[in-house]
Amino acid sequence: MGDGITLHILGDYGPFSRMGKSIGYQIAVGESRYLIDCGAPLFQQIGGHMLKGIKGLIITHCHDDHKRWFSDLALFNMYAPDFSTRVSLLTSEDVHQEIIRSSGPALDKSLSSDSKNVTDIGYEDYVEHTMLGPRARYRIVSKDDGAGKTRLCVTGEDGAEVGPDRAKIIINPKTKMPRLLFKDPDYSEWVEPDSFYSFSSRVFYGEEQNLYWDAEGFTIEALKAPVWHGVTGIGLRIRTAEETLVFSSDTIHDKELWEELCREKREQRLAMPGKEFEASSVICGDINDFIERAWSEERYRDAVTAFDGAIVVHDISLGRSVVHTSYERLHKTTLRREDVILTHSPDKITSEWVLCKAGKTFGIRGKRFFEVVGDKLYRMNADVYHKEEGRYFAGYKNDKGRYTVCEKAGKLSLSSGEEGDGRHGRPLYRVELYEDISGKYFPKIERENARYLERRDGRVELLEFTDKGSRGKIVEDQRERLQQKQPIPAS
Repeated sequence: MGDGITLHILGDYGPFSRMGKSIGYQIAVGESRYLIDCGAPLFQQIGGHMLKGIKGLIITHCHDDHKRWFSDLALFNMYAPDFSTRVSLLTSEDVHQEIIRSSGPALDKSLSSDSKNVTDIGYEDYVEHTMLGPRARYRIVSKDDGAGKTRLCVTGEDGAEVGPDRAKIIINPKTKMPRLLFKDPDYSEWVEPDSFYSFSSRVFYGEEQNLYWDAEGFTIEALKAPVWHGVTGIGLRIRTAEETLVFSSDTIHDKELWEELCREKREQRLAMPGKEFEASSVICGDINDFIERAWSEERYRDAVTAFDGAIVVHDISLGRSVVHTSYERLHKTTLRREDVILTHSPDKITSEWVLCKAGKTFGIRGKRFFEVVGDKLYRMNADVYHKEEGRYFAGYKNDKGRYTVCEKAGKLSLSSGEEGDGRHGRPLYRVELYEDISGKYFPKIERENARYLERRDGRVELLEFTDKGSRGKIVEDQRERLQQKQPIPAS
């Protein structure tokens, strides 16, 4: 376990990015490799040969930027000419059900081996599912009413129906999808259990947490409490003997909001007499009209402690996003800057927190993380990081630096010159920028007729283009100088 956890970034952009990478990661501990989400172009980033060595795929939720390549991976595993196996999928019970529904049209039919018949194929022929997280004690099921019709009802662990005094089904006319409303016995309030309870709750979830144990000696655990994204989703905690890595998944992480969710008692907005509501098992309407509290105190406690002692990969947005954590409000989270790698970022962003970039590899060693560059581990010690048009820059404070870091309403930006041009907000400090080329740092090019080119031998040339052609010269990596001490060997 001395090599810790290796994290390779396959994709770190949002769903509407011009860069087109979406979200995906590969983690490795010893000889074991897993994919976390598969929104990034797997066959471009990893290739079919390397995909054959993946032990499992973990999906955090069903937004396409996180699972876009799932059905392609399932088809590849079944039909690759020299390779045929099921996808080993790890996720929670609820996320798995949504994957089954969403992937059906791509997987449930094909042609027979002689191409003469359209055949039905079971989902289980493609996928071997391993449960992460506990199983719910209550669920919505469809039952035969004995007269040739089916009806929806709520059942407990023993399969017996649960009365309307404890559970109801709410069907929104917009989606026609049933959602469960549940009477919490401790609060004596109506709640939506999927939102209200943490996985640690024994009121709604079973005892078995279904941690996944890998032969290399580490565990993968599903986290629910801090994930607040609208759709059903999970975060992940990967633990070795010395390291803890947490993926928050997409979420709005805001401690003030979380406190409101568990403290606020809401008034029901019933469009029927109270007695009718109490007696009804199935109601057509908006479930938010019936929920009396969004989160339990237990969920809040679990959420604020979920990242303790961990290196965290956390999503980020700009502006007051309703489904992601806003950069401007990172100070309202429970996160510590030195422990966090920001992901899911906009195409253009300036940050004092470390940013991901597709193609980067990080090593988690004990309580710290480093960037892996060749056989070296480097600290991410820049004062500011900047992404723009697919390029990645690191900025170091320098009183004579060419760029000024400015702040406006909590957002950071870069401006040329000492004080900026006024449009960018309050100037904070000046920096010298270095372009990151495969983890090596080179001064940012200011001329339009020049660019860096990484050669096959790993060396970097500065190319200059003129009317008479181009010329290049080898340039030296500045990163070791900027580290201010010798890099740490990777092994």
